[in-house]
Amino acid sequence: MNDIQQLSATDLLGAIRRRELSSREAVESHLARIDTINPVINAVVTVDADRALAAADAADQMTVSGADLPLLHGLPMTHKDTHDVAGMRSTQGSPIFADHVPASDAPIVARLKAAGVVTTGKTNVPEFAAGSHTFNTIFGTTTNPYDPARSAGGSSGGVAAAIAAGIQPLGDGSDMGGSLRIPASFCNVVGFRPSYGVLPLPAATNDWAWLGRTGPMAREVADIALFMQAVAGPSERVQPPAPLTGTDFAAVTAGREPEDLRGVRIGWSPDFGLGVPVEDEVLDVLRAQLHHFEDAGAIVEEATIDFTDADLVFERTRATDFAANLGPLVRDHRTLIKPEVIWNVEFGQSLTATELIEATAARTRLAAAVRAFYSRYDLFLAPGAQVLPFDATRRYPGAINGVESGTYLHWMRSACLLSATGLPVLALPAGFSASGLPVGFQLAANHYRDVDLLRHARVFEARNRAAQRRPDLMPGSGQAIRPITTVDAG
Repeated sequence: MNDIQQLSATDLLGAIRRRELSSREAVESHLARIDTINPVINAVVTVDADRALAAADAADQMTVSGADLPLLHGLPMTHKDTHDVAGMRSTQGSPIFADHVPASDAPIVARLKAAGVVTTGKTNVPEFAAGSHTFNTIFGTTTNPYDPARSAGGSSGGVAAAIAAGIQPLGDGSDMGGSLRIPASFCNVVGFRPSYGVLPLPAATNDWAWLGRTGPMAREVADIALFMQAVAGPSERVQPPAPLTGTDFAAVTAGREPEDLRGVRIGWSPDFGLGVPVEDEVLDVLRAQLHHFEDAGAIVEEATIDFTDADLVFERTRATDFAANLGPLVRDHRTLIKPEVIWNVEFGQSLTATELIEATAARTRLAAAVRAFYSRYDLFLAPGAQVLPFDATRRYPGAINGVESGTYLHWMRSACLLSATGLPVLALPAGFSASGLPVGFQLAANHYRDVDLLRHARVFEARNRAAQRRPDLMPGSGQAIRPITTVDAG
């Protein structure tokens, strides 16, 4: 990587503002990195270089004009392919939309553009963002910059791989069942699932949908805070408005070094109190890093939220959302849709009124369990993923520690359980396996304590420093993985 490609978003934007670097130079470096490295990892699936360079030139004219500059002024960024970009192919990883060019931007893309981002292209996703391994029949499989034979995670796997590989320092993703957190853990980057309504993610058929979230990914927590400062805030499609705006996130950095964690109580759980299977090497890495929290003054105890009701809440809510959003597509284009999506839609369509009432009652009990936990602790800490990055030719891990994955969701359970709570959760690099594969934590705060969550995470990040280990990725170091077409989990 050249010097520009190693900069954080904060440092790159500072250089543009000081006129030490032009937006055009940043975009040209970004596009050159795509040309060099993308054939190895297949993270970026659509590029519009001409339009991006024209936008960069316009940004540079604004820089010298003396006008007030937006927070992300001149920053090059590809967007997750489930986020529509006006005038740019946006496929959702589905052959149904292989040639789809929307007329308007998704809300998160519109906010990023208003904040000064230069849109350059789209990153790969699993079909309809279903599952935490990024492959589809249009573009093939995205692989891991730390080992191009292994999964980058998903569904924001293209974004995570692009950031880890130095293509860009900051990006937008989304997360229903771990789609920010698992790829972040797999690719040694930071992924943030904020509290409900802090960033807009309106569903076409349900303004009250709460399980899915939009959020940022970056190589460091300060850039996550910068993204949130630039785009967080109320939306008319999300009611009531969240009690956080972009201004609140400015406090995460504010020119100060990270503070210590004195007085912070952390409940750490290796298995969520439910015996969730996690590979031994993942737990070995995580346990070896717990002392960084303690050395900073935190009290770390083995304790967990009572997740007894979380599986039911997650599975039925997700299935209902899938049925509402994708049911008509399954009806009309069944042969073009992967079996995991069809199963999830049909599960949602099969739910009875009694089962939906049970899900509401379970969510109420889970909310009480969350309140009880945070009456004693400030943070919940757990594994970010249950496995190390796996063979990218597999659809998903068929078993963990001898426990079979009954569905494509079961190996993602570490993320799904926390999704069911609705809490803000940060995936945070923690270390590496003996073979050099990334391992990450999940750190969760109480509802709308997003700012505290990021501030506390910066303290760990400054001591742990795992995020500073970049992949040794060279052109020709990997081989593109062909589209996965079998149903076998491997």
